[in-house]
Amino acid sequence: TSQVMQMPGVDLQLVMTLFLQYFLASLRIGAFLLSAPLFGARWLPLQVRIIMALCMAAAVVGQLPPVDINLLTSSVGMAMIFIEIAIGLTAGLTLTIWFSAMLLAGEKIATSAGLGFAAQVDPTTGANTPVVSQILYLFLLVVFISVDGHLIAIATMMESYRILPFGTPVSLDVMIAAGIGAAGSMFLSAAIIMLPISMLLLLINVAIGVISRSAPTLNLFSFGFPITLIAVFILLYVSVGSFGTSSDDLIDSGLLFMQTLIGDLAHG
Repeated sequence: TSQVMQMPGVDLQLVMTLFLQYFLASLRIGAFLLSAPLFGARWLPLQVRIIMALCMAAAVVGQLPPVDINLLTSSVGMAMIFIEIAIGLTAGLTLTIWFSAMLLAGEKIATSAGLGFAAQVDPTTGANTPVVSQILYLFLLVVFISVDGHLIAIATMMESYRILPFGTPVSLDVMIAAGIGAAGSMFLSAAIIMLPISMLLLLINVAIGVISRSAPTLNLFSFGFPITLIAVFILLYVSVGSFGTSSDDLIDSGLLFMQTLIGDLAHG
């Protein structure tokens, strides 16, 4: 025992403090990875997300001030932990809500074209969504990775440790307002994306209605339904470039909204 006590660097209290700082540094980035698009997908194993959070925490653990263990066992320490988790979840969920605009646009396009029945389990969310929505959302994720949006999102969260240090009180009203604002922007973005195709499908349905009235012998389902399906496939193929531009703008707006959220939390 005397030989162990004489060994330099053996201080269990110091080791516990270091582990505690490492754990606290991984809370915010870990909550972000659980709720953010692409990182929070169901097909990404939880073990991978935990390893990513611990690796990223190693880069920011030096920015955390020394934390007393006795402080974390108090009500103030528990509030600080919940604030860290809330910051990460809010940032990830707002970005997810922005990206859900593509899912909503695809769902409305599928409903207008009569493809609402063509649905399957979404590997990202686990919900039963139309195939058109899944195609558009996967297209959005491909553009998100292509423009290094995932790296920008991670860099924003890493920078948040400097802008919003650990233990800084945040306003709950700012988080709620951010969620409401992201939801409103989601519906607006979905309407902008789906309106051109929906209007063209409406004109096609009007033309089919005129033809069916002028020739009553034609069956609406055997005549109009195949035309609508062929038309929506052609419109989706022609609109690939527009979808790419819309996805790029949606990604930029979502990342800017998340960065603005971090700044608003820092300034109260």
